[in-house]
Amino acid sequence: MSVSPSADMDSFRKLLLKANAVVILTGAGVSAESGVPTFRGTGGLWRTYSATDLATPSAFRSNPSLVWEFYHHRRENIASKYPNNAHKAIAEFEHRLTKQGKQVSVITQNIDELHQRAGSVNILELHGSLFKTQCLKCKKVESNHDSPICEALKGKGSASPTEGGEKIPELLLPRCKVPSCGGLLRPYVVWFHETLDPIVLKKAEKELNSCDLCLVIGTSSVVYPAAMFAPQVAARGIPVAEFNVETTSATHQFGFHFSGPCGELLPIALAP
Repeated sequence: MSVSPSADMDSFRKLLLKANAVVILTGAGVSAESGVPTFRGTGGLWRTYSATDLATPSAFRSNPSLVWEFYHHRRENIASKYPNNAHKAIAEFEHRLTKQGKQVSVITQNIDELHQRAGSVNILELHGSLFKTQCLKCKKVESNHDSPICEALKGKGSASPTEGGEKIPELLLPRCKVPSCGGLLRPYVVWFHETLDPIVLKKAEKELNSCDLCLVIGTSSVVYPAAMFAPQVAARGIPVAEFNVETTSATHQFGFHFSGPCGELLPIALAP
């Protein structure tokens, strides 16, 4: 007989007080409350393109100018956003438990760095970051918060459906700054048809295997392999609590489900 997840906040907070190693899995729902577009589902278009048409290696090979316009638009958009109360509650919780000698890890599917800006430190970015680049030639990965990322993209990237691609020459697109390299840069994000970084994945699995409490926050639980993380933890008998505006396909496997905006739930759930 299946048992419905509990919405008893007092019971959850008693478990939280006992926990020594907490893993927090976050998805787009956390950042949506900061005004960050998800580019998933209805309305998730840029111009007339869906993210699945632009966020692929083949799209970049065939039209790097168009793909860079899209990512330039996303970088500039997110640079204007701020961490919300959910990001802040997670960061404050991490700092508090770290001072107590406990472990808190944030494993995020988000690429916006809002967890870092809120003050979180122990973060694993499963899908990379909009504010990192990788050289196609020398493979070097670097942080990059330049605005614009290159002069040729200044003022470009409008999301208007009537806007056309600029066809910026490849030599004017973001280039590697390593002396004697100068290769074309790509956004350091995991695109469709690519696999996760095995080093990041191994670190995530290590955190998940050693945790004694798992929080699933603002994620639809449909993107693999991250969608399997919390169910696998729950299958080991470790308590899992889900915080989301709605239930997901994995909700029935968890001990707790709290429905509502993460920015309202987390300051209460994670308070001292």
